[in-house]
Amino acid sequence: MRGLINYRLSCCANTVLQMLAATWELHQLLSRWRCTGAACSTSNVPHQLRLCLEAMCRGNSQSAHLDLLRCLDRNHIELGVQQDAHNLLLRLLSLLRQQLDDQALALGIQDLYKTSVETRLRCQECSSVKTLSSFLLTLPLSIREDDDTVDDCLRAFLQQQHLTGQNQCFCIQCERKTPTEKVLRLLSLPPILCLHLQRFRIRRGFTRKLDGQVSFPETLDLSAVLDGVSHPTLLQIPCRYALFAVAVHCGTAVFGHYTAFVLDQNQRWFYIDDSRVQQVSWRDVQSSYGGRGSRTAYMLMYRRCQSHQQPPTSG
Repeated sequence: MRGLINYRLSCCANTVLQMLAATWELHQLLSRWRCTGAACSTSNVPHQLRLCLEAMCRGNSQSAHLDLLRCLDRNHIELGVQQDAHNLLLRLLSLLRQQLDDQALALGIQDLYKTSVETRLRCQECSSVKTLSSFLLTLPLSIREDDDTVDDCLRAFLQQQHLTGQNQCFCIQCERKTPTEKVLRLLSLPPILCLHLQRFRIRRGFTRKLDGQVSFPETLDLSAVLDGVSHPTLLQIPCRYALFAVAVHCGTAVFGHYTAFVLDQNQRWFYIDDSRVQQVSWRDVQSSYGGRGSRTAYMLMYRRCQSHQQPPTSG
């Protein structure tokens, strides 16, 4: 496990890279790519990301990410500007999709994180129904001001909503915006499930951070959460996930710092703060549940458990 120096406010990128370095499925896919010609340039994100992850796995340098950071800067993810970890992850995945010249491989990387979703919108005046299909690369979970759990956040995410006022949807039959019933249904789950805890809220032009506790398990079983709100075939495949990486935000919405908890291949947890790395216990990971003045989990990465896999043991 190798840390990365903080180069021009790169703590956010460092944290996201540590999470990606722990995603061996991504390494396997990128290793299949045969980079040729212009794709092997200093401005190509897939090429530079692969080189960076390979160097991080070898563990021989805390500067393994510098060429990638400069590459991201050329792709309008600026150095010297504090980024948001969730936005940075999505932008990285988007650049991989755009710049890989192997479309099958690009889709394979997208499928690692892809959750297929069906949205049903029912007009509450004429009862007409509109069905939309889409996908998400992360699940955005709203959290409460006080204590919460990931299970409750997921249930709230899938809960039926009544859209009124400014949130009304346009009804083709009524030819105007009307009160709408919105129902979200999951059609498929990905091998890598990334949960985004939405800790930042904008109100009256100001951004503030919610420090309330959000507890999360080492092993997440979605069967009970998805029962009745997902496609029937979804519950026929494993819905059990094991946590392997946590992006942590320390500080306030105005001034903050990113670190990470990462599980290695030997099922040992490490806390990584830029170049500083230390082995920790599961109890230390739980310290990122939140609470005023403490470090708070911001993104959680879970890996689907296969039948032959065992859940991680608590340290």
